[in-house]
Amino acid sequence: MTSTARHDERIAKMTFASVYPHYVTKVEKKGRTTQELHAVIEWLTGYGEARLNELIANKVTFEAFFKGASINPNANLIKGVICGYRVEEIENALTQQVRYLDKLVDELARGKKMEKILRQ
Repeated sequence: MTSTARHDERIAKMTFASVYPHYVTKVEKKGRTTQELHAVIEWLTGYGEARLNELIANKVTFEAFFKGASINPNANLIKGVICGYRVEEIENALTQQVRYLDKLVDELARGKKMEKILRQ
């Protein structure tokens, strides 16, 4: 499945704050904690809880969210399919980073061990 420029732009303009509650619901419904979710987000982006809450309060777009992030050097180890896309084959860097986050949240919700999710 190839992503289109329109699809990439739609993702870039979406706010992190609009998606974050869905992440929380997804992981909590499967017995995981918000703390674990924050650990996963921090691993990928470098954002601690205080900064994460600030970004949510400011309703930043995914574009701004990832622009300020320090992407983990092991993020390229995230592989697999999420939302119909193979994450390692996504050409647009921002879309790939958003899908990395989606994939990590999905792995957390599926009960994968934190060591595996954080590629340790």
